Amino acid sequence: MLQVDRPLSEIEQRVFDAIKVVEDPELFIQIVELGLIYEIEVDEEGICKIKMTFTSMACPAGPSLKSQVIHHALMVEGVKDVEVDVVWTPPWDPRIMASEDAKMELGIYD
Repeated sequence: MLQVDRPLSEIEQRVFDAIKVVEDPELFIQIVELGLIYEIEVDEEGICKIKMTFTSMACPAGPSLKSQVIHHALMVEGVKDVEVDVVWTPPWDPRIMASEDAKMELGIYD
């Protein structure tokens, strides 16, 4: 799931919780469960920086997913602005990054 090496602050956790509702429209699985959110940081001024990826570089829903992440993050009290950086490193691998529930929905069995 999240690729952070520290606990999330309270506001970062609220952002994470807020974007949990965003669902991949092709897979019908939440992007948080898919492991597409790599990092969330919120500074003292309320600037939220999110690193995320898509299931593929050619993901047709990519712009919509990014827009929804921004929208839901902005709904969190204390967040003044949101910057989403779409990254390709590390490459998304659902066998490693997706939750157990998402893996089952995708037919990935360990």
